[in-house]
Amino acid sequence: MGDTIVLGIETSCDETSASIVKNGREVLSNIVNSQIDIHKTYGGVVPEIASRCHTEVINQVVTLAVSEAGMDFSDIDVVACTYGPGLVGALLVGVSYSKGLSYSLGKPLVGVNHIEGHIASNYITYMELEPPFLCLIISGGHTHIVHVKSYTEFEILGKTRDDAIGEAFDKVARVIGLGYPGGPKIDALSKEGTPCIVLPKANIDNLDFSYSGLKTAIVNLHHKNPDIDKADLCSSFQKVATEMLVEKIEKAISETNLQKLVLCRWSSCKFIYKGRV
Repeated sequence: MGDTIVLGIETSCDETSASIVKNGREVLSNIVNSQIDIHKTYGGVVPEIASRCHTEVINQVVTLAVSEAGMDFSDIDVVACTYGPGLVGALLVGVSYSKGLSYSLGKPLVGVNHIEGHIASNYITYMELEPPFLCLIISGGHTHIVHVKSYTEFEILGKTRDDAIGEAFDKVARVIGLGYPGGPKIDALSKEGTPCIVLPKANIDNLDFSYSGLKTAIVNLHHKNPDIDKADLCSSFQKVATEMLVEKIEKAISETNLQKLVLCRWSSCKFIYKGRV
């Protein structure tokens, strides 16, 4: 059996991305066009603008991905694209383009779930990785603990009941005047402060998360005292936010006795634990 060459296309939010992957694990090219600088002005991603930007660059991004892999479009065996979850308009651009491309090439089209794609990217980073394992997914829209039972079978053990952790970081950063994207800015400023401010931590018995209370506490503190030390505020917020992740994942490991844990975040994945807690 020969190699299988897949063209993957991603447009779920504010990045237009295309990649050529061989046999599911070897990345031959990966092109990403980011819209961060465009959305900074608005303090977050504007869906209509994101969709328009995808439309403007998607053909160039895909063409460059094929070229950098040293291939022609005729070498592609499968076209894959993100079908959700994500921004509806942004997804529509990628799906529509992928449909047209697969039809013109006479190649099959495969729709990929955004979250399953995050999980599967670990197989590229760590070629020896195989299910079963636990996966902690943290992004602007999702905070999940998933039991990956096989390559195609998943069980959500816990998820956010309100705000995702990434959303909380972005909103806190916007309120205290740091701008977008919030995660890197809060992390950088927190290094200049100390976690000396007492903040609430959601007390949920199962493996679910909740970040709305923590976010609201920060917002209220800043509104009542605009001169509060922002470095200390960021340090305290980040400490509590990440402690909630650690506590839940330790509980999940204890309950499932699974000895492999991977982390999926915005645009990269990392193997972070192997062994007992």
